[in-house]
Amino acid sequence: MARKKVDPEAARIAANAIKFGTDGWRGVMARDFTFKNVRRVAQAVSEYLKSPDNKMLPVVIGYDRRFQADEFALEIARILQANGIKVTLTSEPLPTPAISVLSHKLKSLGIIITASHNPASHNGIKLKLEGRAVSETITGELEACIDRTAVPPHADQVIARKSYSKDYLDYLKSKASPGKFMGQLKRPVVIDYMHGASGGILGNLLKNKKLIEIRSERDPLFGGVHPEPIEENLKPLKERVLKEKALVGIALDGDGDRVAIIDDKGRYLSPCQVFPIIAEYLITIRKLKGKVVQSVSMGYLAEKVAKEHGLEFEQLPVGFKHVGEAIGTGEAVIGGEESGGYAWKGNLPERDGLLTGLLFVEMCIKTKKTPSQLWEAIEKKYGKSDFRRVDFRISKPIDKNVFTAKIRKRLSKKVAGNPILDVMDLDGVKIFLDGGHWVLMRPSGTEPLIRTYAETDSPKKTQALLETAARWVGSHL
Repeated sequence: MARKKVDPEAARIAANAIKFGTDGWRGVMARDFTFKNVRRVAQAVSEYLKSPDNKMLPVVIGYDRRFQADEFALEIARILQANGIKVTLTSEPLPTPAISVLSHKLKSLGIIITASHNPASHNGIKLKLEGRAVSETITGELEACIDRTAVPPHADQVIARKSYSKDYLDYLKSKASPGKFMGQLKRPVVIDYMHGASGGILGNLLKNKKLIEIRSERDPLFGGVHPEPIEENLKPLKERVLKEKALVGIALDGDGDRVAIIDDKGRYLSPCQVFPIIAEYLITIRKLKGKVVQSVSMGYLAEKVAKEHGLEFEQLPVGFKHVGEAIGTGEAVIGGEESGGYAWKGNLPERDGLLTGLLFVEMCIKTKKTPSQLWEAIEKKYGKSDFRRVDFRISKPIDKNVFTAKIRKRLSKKVAGNPILDVMDLDGVKIFLDGGHWVLMRPSGTEPLIRTYAETDSPKKTQALLETAARWVGSHL
């Protein structure tokens, strides 16, 4: 059989392709995320901003605590400035929500060098506008601008730098009143920064002896674990919560926009537990009224909360930009996603781990309940939730539409012995079963992974669904 000829130019283009996924562009440093490729992105941003159809906005550039993140940020600043664009570079590492705040306050395009929760070997670029992630329309236009023009000479330029940490602290104080609620604490609160960009911020904000900060120092290797606030990475936080008899444990990811909660009993609360707790509080105590939205990878309890209070509910594709857009346009008032991002009316339409953590403290103080009691109340009223996610690494990217079509062809009338009630292919394939139980299979938009998710009312049922999903995706590994 003759070997198919490979077009060298097509192969070169594919190898150098830069694609913005569900939340920016990311890659492995020294392989994908290189100074050369960062320059290509910077020049594309310049071309986009200089287009006659766009206002040549000023740009504020930030960076997290990753290896050489500040150098990548400086390189982008130099290229933008060489293109005649006004640029300001932050003088310290900041979490991504701070750049969102600045994009809104300064009426600027915000750029931050971060790979979020990804391993220490990765880095990336996120773009913010009007206080939230830029739309897919904008990232599509940026991708079309890549390599359109050559990068101009840009060395030895003086770049304006400014500290913006106070701007972010002022935003948190205006939205969360942390001093008021933290002052009423009778038990400690433990916050785990996972060595990320939010390290020490809450301590600087509050100066409260009841606040215990862990993993707050900079470590570009993140202590040897991915800076992702999922249960398997939070053993130090669990242990400290139990040791200190703390009210709650709050964990933030590498760039501070995601959050996880450890309750007063040292138990991890999944996002499918956290979101209905938040929604119930915002609706009943803060009196928010309007549509509730969540990513398709979230569970069934938030929908039950919304319907109990006569509110609309909608599932959206994975990627917080979809949630942020719904809230930013006024279509929705509360939104959440499975990876630990939440937003609600009254704040910027952006996920913010610190803001959500402070909301949890407020909930405990105002309701006079611990996190475990808040969850027990939800469980008693709306039902049990056992949610889990299992990821499978793949060797190369998969076309989501092709994957979805293949999975749908394999479906029978039952899954793990349960009749299929409905199938949604909004983002991957989500199968609905009796009792609101479900299983979802989808290729990740940010990593070379196929993610499988399931939620039922018992660990045994959830495991059965995940095992079935694993068999179905096995042919793609």
